[in-house]
Amino acid sequence: MLADDVIAAHEEAREVVPFSDRYPGLSPQAGYAAARALHEHRLARGWKAVGRKIGFTNRTLWPRYGVYEPMWGTVYDRTLVEAPQARARVPLAGLVNPRIEPEICFGLASTPRADEVAGAIEWIAHSVEIVQCHHAGWKVTLGDCTASNGLHGRLVVGPRQPFRKEMAGKLPTVEARLYRAGTLVDRGLAANVLGSPILALAHLVELLARQGAEPLHAGEMVSTGVITDAHPVSAGETWSTRIDGLPLAGLTLEFV
Repeated sequence: MLADDVIAAHEEAREVVPFSDRYPGLSPQAGYAAARALHEHRLARGWKAVGRKIGFTNRTLWPRYGVYEPMWGTVYDRTLVEAPQARARVPLAGLVNPRIEPEICFGLASTPRADEVAGAIEWIAHSVEIVQCHHAGWKVTLGDCTASNGLHGRLVVGPRQPFRKEMAGKLPTVEARLYRAGTLVDRGLAANVLGSPILALAHLVELLARQGAEPLHAGEMVSTGVITDAHPVSAGETWSTRIDGLPLAGLTLEFV
């Protein structure tokens, strides 16, 4: 069954035939059900959920991947890398076809309402998600993505800043720059993320409610989606980011 195949792909860290090829007509809902089985499998082995990630919020990337709506996955204590000094060594072992994504992350003080998410945010940080794909060439459907926990691999969270409501208006103009070994690879505006990371968070609140999934709660972090494009990374490389428009530290990441 699909859930067993998803768990095996993650446990064995290998490419597999796309789930949507093996299960024709795979729906996003069926994918989320398989991801829930993966989640329960991990909890039973001592993993702890610490937040969520939102994927495919960058609408400029939808035609390339053939995925035309956002989805979400769970972030765990074993996938989280804290970088309070804006530097981190990030292990890639256990990930398949990893790619780097500069993002904006929020920490929640309370359960947010979709019509007023800013009031629930305690802190803001620049984050970098390392996504992964168990299918060759990143050929996916939305069902493949939801089944594989939203393609989540790692989440690196930089220095946290107290969130002030006036930051919400500035978020769409925040620019992220992405560098490999000091050379600029990509840049993008946070407006790419459903108009603003704040709007991406509101979308997640609504999506979870429609699904009847566990709502967000105090203490969770939410990374809101890639601002640029996603780029392949390999062990031995050093990547860095710069954030302009808000006082958020860029990150320097050494992949091992």
